[in-house]
Amino acid sequence: MPLTSNNVLPQPEPPPQPDVNRLFPVFLKLEQLHVLLVGGGAVGFEKLSAMLANSPAAAITVVATWFSAELQLLAERHPAVQLREQPYHPTDLVGHDLVIVATNDKELNLRIKADATRQRLLCNVADTPAACDFYLGSIVQKGDLKIAISTNGKSPTIAKRLREMLTHTLPDELHDVLQRMAQIREKVGGDFAHKVKSLNAVTAELTGGPAYESPAAARWRKIATASLLAFAAMLVFNILSYYFTWQQVWAVASSSQTFYLFVAIGFGAQLIDGLLGMGYGVVTAISLMTLNISPAAVSSSIHTAEMFASGASGYHHYRFGNVNKKLFKVLLIPGVLGAILGAFLLSKFGETYGSYVRPFLAVYLLLLGIRIISKAFSKPGPRKKHKKLGFLAAAGGFLDSFGGGGWGPLVTSTLIAGGRTPQYVIGSVSVTEFFVTFASALTFFATIGISHWQIILGLIVGGIAAAPFAARLAGRIPTRWMFVGVGLMVIVWSLWSLRKLFL
Repeated sequence: MPLTSNNVLPQPEPPPQPDVNRLFPVFLKLEQLHVLLVGGGAVGFEKLSAMLANSPAAAITVVATWFSAELQLLAERHPAVQLREQPYHPTDLVGHDLVIVATNDKELNLRIKADATRQRLLCNVADTPAACDFYLGSIVQKGDLKIAISTNGKSPTIAKRLREMLTHTLPDELHDVLQRMAQIREKVGGDFAHKVKSLNAVTAELTGGPAYESPAAARWRKIATASLLAFAAMLVFNILSYYFTWQQVWAVASSSQTFYLFVAIGFGAQLIDGLLGMGYGVVTAISLMTLNISPAAVSSSIHTAEMFASGASGYHHYRFGNVNKKLFKVLLIPGVLGAILGAFLLSKFGETYGSYVRPFLAVYLLLLGIRIISKAFSKPGPRKKHKKLGFLAAAGGFLDSFGGGGWGPLVTSTLIAGGRTPQYVIGSVSVTEFFVTFASALTFFATIGISHWQIILGLIVGGIAAAPFAARLAGRIPTRWMFVGVGLMVIVWSLWSLRKLFL
């Protein structure tokens, strides 16, 4: 190999770059520009619809020899759109910033492209990627969040499918996240480097990192956690010391195989409940009745143990970011009041009247479970806004106490069937469930007392152990299979309740 004049080997040429997407993505303020659209048929209507869906006040001039009825109707709803029923002429380009060509005449399309290039205007020619200066990508929008998808003109169908998938997968709550992020950015002081560091900490949880907490929030979280643990310890201590000595407790916990069976039941029930937002009462009731435990003991044990398990589950759902605080606040007070009323009436009038409620709830939930499973395999539709969430929470709390269960199956399944994101529904309902079961258990404790502490203690230990695993998995399972799981759990619950009508 020859040497250069400086006796240095010549540098090898860089390897050729692969043919990849080299488009530079931008987001245009289309309402500050003037757009010329040539073509009034189906393709022209598609292009006009896409632009107006993102920029409703955009100034768009449409030139064509005829206009479809759909395009004319769309133009009537947007005053900034002008229709010119005439053949294209190069003078139509004057005063415009962008040109979009959508006629069915390929020669005309290329001529318009050449005219636009001579006037240094960016031009998009429908179905002709080689003649395009830019592409109109598929758009995914969640409030202020907007994602544009490009396949470099190779496959609009793939871009469309990706748009449908992301629209279904990304939660609607992302819009609220962006609003809060804007407020945080305004409040964060210091120089640019400090702001970047603070915002990085806030968004770390979105990528699986540790969640951001302000010092005040962290302090109150520690106080709340310590208070919850202290209350739990005090209540367990009082119950056990009232009925049994500590020597008896240790003997049962260290030697009784039945105790560990209750722990296993509590673990499995809480794992399902924390994962799907329902099922604790169903799993524990079926399991305990299989062991020939009396229904009265089953009911009192479940309500007491579920208070501790739901508290642990709600804490971990909050920690992993599965809680919609607005939804939690709406459900809290009505759910607690409904639980107190149901527990009080059941303690006074017995389970005779409570048995009349279960068949109606079971039939409703059977149909709802089938609907949820069918929704998992259907195309996503518009989300329905529930206007009576307080009534729903009150009914769920009442039926949970008075009918022996129903908070999760009724509230969670109804919200999910309405199109809300399962992860946030399950987390929010699980946090609220702690306060609902606490109110119910406290009412039962004040009216009929608590017994069968061996069952309660086993369920508590198993439920608390399962809570962090269930909360972590709630955000990792695909939405479709969460719908299937919730639907199957609702159907199982309803069939379990309906069996009493035929036995």
